[in-house]
Amino acid sequence: MKKLLLALVVVFAGHAAFAQIEGHVNWAYAAKKVNATDAVIYLKADIDDTWHIYSTNTKTGAATSFKFSPSKEFVTVGKVAEPMPVTKYNPAVKMNLSYFENSVVFQQKIRLTGKKATVKGSLEYTVCDDHKCLPPETVEFAVQVAI
Repeated sequence: MKKLLLALVVVFAGHAAFAQIEGHVNWAYAAKKVNATDAVIYLKADIDDTWHIYSTNTKTGAATSFKFSPSKEFVTVGKVAEPMPVTKYNPAVKMNLSYFENSVVFQQKIRLTGKKATVKGSLEYTVCDDHKCLPPETVEFAVQVAI
C-alpha cells in the first residue's frame, strides 16, 4: 500500500511540476522620465502565439490587474493605461471579453517625491488559448526610476 501511495505522489507531483512550467507570457519592465518630477512605468507582456491575456477592464475574474507597493519615494497618478484591446463575444460566458494577443504595453504614470525611486509591485493575469485558461499567475516587479 505504501508503494502505491508513493507512486501516486510521484505521478501527481510530476504532473504539477509540468503544469507550473507551462508559461506563455514573458514580462519586461522599464521607466522613462517625462518631466522634472514625473515618469512612466512600462509593463510589457510578450504573449506566445495562439494565447492571450485579458484587459484590465474585462468584467470577469480573469482581468489583468496591477498593485503598486506603497512608498514614500513616489505616488501613482491615475490608473494603469492600456492600448485598445481586441473585444469579441464569447458564447461560453455569454459576454464580450477584451484581451491582448502577441504583445501589450501597460503604462502607469508616477510622481517622484525625491530624485529617484524603486517602483515595486505585482501584477496578476490569466493566459488563455481557444481551448483552456491556465490558473491566474502573480508576478512581482521592481523598476528603478531616476529624474
